[in-house]
Amino acid sequence: MRRFRGVRAGVVTRLATGIAALVLLITPAAGETQQAATVPRIGVLLHDGAPPGFLEAFRDGLRDLGYLEAKNIVLELRNAEGKNARLAALADELVQLRVDLILALNTPAAMAAKKATATIPIVIARVTDPVRSGLVASLARPGGNVTGLSFNNSELAVKGLEILREALPGITRVSVLSNAGNPAHKPQVLAMESAGERIGLKLHSVPLRSPNDLQPSFQAIAKARAEALFVLDDTALTGQRSEILKLASAQSLPVVARYKDFADAGALIAYGPNLPAVYRRAAYYVHRLLQGASASDLPLEEPSVFDLVVNLKTAKALGLTISRSVLARADDVIE
Repeated sequence: MRRFRGVRAGVVTRLATGIAALVLLITPAAGETQQAATVPRIGVLLHDGAPPGFLEAFRDGLRDLGYLEAKNIVLELRNAEGKNARLAALADELVQLRVDLILALNTPAAMAAKKATATIPIVIARVTDPVRSGLVASLARPGGNVTGLSFNNSELAVKGLEILREALPGITRVSVLSNAGNPAHKPQVLAMESAGERIGLKLHSVPLRSPNDLQPSFQAIAKARAEALFVLDDTALTGQRSEILKLASAQSLPVVARYKDFADAGALIAYGPNLPAVYRRAAYYVHRLLQGASASDLPLEEPSVFDLVVNLKTAKALGLTISRSVLARADDVIE
């Protein structure tokens, strides 16, 4: 009887051990379950595709902070392809996905994200005056769910105008090409007109109302006898960069723009924030928020690294001489 009970006990023990082993095989370890459940998902809301170099720089910034895509972070990219009407639906889609935060790369994308959620943190980059647009209460204390990097485009435009004046001290008349549909452009033009009076430049504002207006706009520029063309930063204008530079070249007009890609394509001067540095810094904000920081208390920053690019090849083609003082400060000289 005792022997029978011993055998039975052994069978039960072996059966229990087998069941336990089977459970271990089919059930993920607790640590693995927790890891899979906590991989953060970042919604990236794009107005008109990923700007050149954005994804590479942003991923580099994440990597420096210990995040590897598809390993311990997931990026959910949504692209409105330049259509403002699509931004709201894409922002709502990211909210429905319950992403941990949203990265918005310009003002229209940021406004759509802010309208879609008051709780999911939003990191902004390349956004003009978020206080004026109502995205944040102040740069020091945002007070809501939005933080990140703010651009003071009026200051940047004025600085670019001052560099143009210094580079070509003999000019007196400058046309400013803007997008009539971009609300951020009017304050920039006003600031530039005020600065122009101070430094001896007469400005001629040329608001572009549609892509078909380029030809008549350049006819107006010719009529104004402009000696240089300043192109304000805007995705629609950037999309017409080749045509703008072609028309400017036909009038022997030197062009000043915000970013290096314009100078690479033939603009005389480009001055603006170093965008790869901006995108890497956006990764820092993502990290801080994922670590538990509150967007409402995380101060916004303005860019600290700027690029001045001079295209001497263009200067030579136009018969222009760039001042030595500007050449000495240039971060990049295209020859």
